[in-house]
Amino acid sequence: MKKVFRNEWKYLLSNQQLSELKSRVSQVLELDPHTPPNGSYLIHSLYFDDHQNTSLKTTNSGLSKRFKWRIRYYGDDLSYMVLEKKEKLEGRGNKKSCRLTIDEYTAITSGNVLNIAYDTEKPLIKELAADMLMHHYHPQIIIDYERIAYVEPITNVRITFDTKISASYELDKFLEGDYLKFYVMPSGMNLLEVKFDDILPSHIRHLVESYGYKQTSFSKYMYGRKILNNYMNI
Repeated sequence: MKKVFRNEWKYLLSNQQLSELKSRVSQVLELDPHTPPNGSYLIHSLYFDDHQNTSLKTTNSGLSKRFKWRIRYYGDDLSYMVLEKKEKLEGRGNKKSCRLTIDEYTAITSGNVLNIAYDTEKPLIKELAADMLMHHYHPQIIIDYERIAYVEPITNVRITFDTKISASYELDKFLEGDYLKFYVMPSGMNLLEVKFDDILPSHIRHLVESYGYKQTSFSKYMYGRKILNNYMNI
């Protein structure tokens, strides 16, 4: 099956800019149907890298073709946990994912992937296991943030506002959620992401471009690693 890569535009917004744009976006797009009653949801991601920090280096250099491995769950619901491989190609993104059980998570994060590579029927777990065995990928950092998401189902557009982005090195506490956190962005700054297929409808494009925001290549993973590296070197 041919991979489908989507456009991913990113912008840094102040609290005021976020509030203004969210108000306008909410008038033309729908809230993500999985959004809880409070209007936002918490995302926990455990990112992997190899001993040479290949994912970090390729992101930092802006290499046109790169990928990252991560495990993710939402809020405090451990019944829905996913393994994801996020690939980038010339600024566009593709994401492959599969559900993970707690046992599969435990096997992966403990490095006991040889048996699971043979036992699992999930191709993505086999692919991660191969990277772990051959290239020594292993958990590196936790990235947390709160997300407000809007969608336009007909044209497959997704607009998200990510706030309170933080990083943690307490990897063994990933499923508990009570780890020490270091905020990645300056106080009052947030991340806007606009994801779409080939064409962004003109009325949505106007919403974003009318404010004159400048696009950024901001990576939560890369800046999280930098924040933690600075802390550890103090």
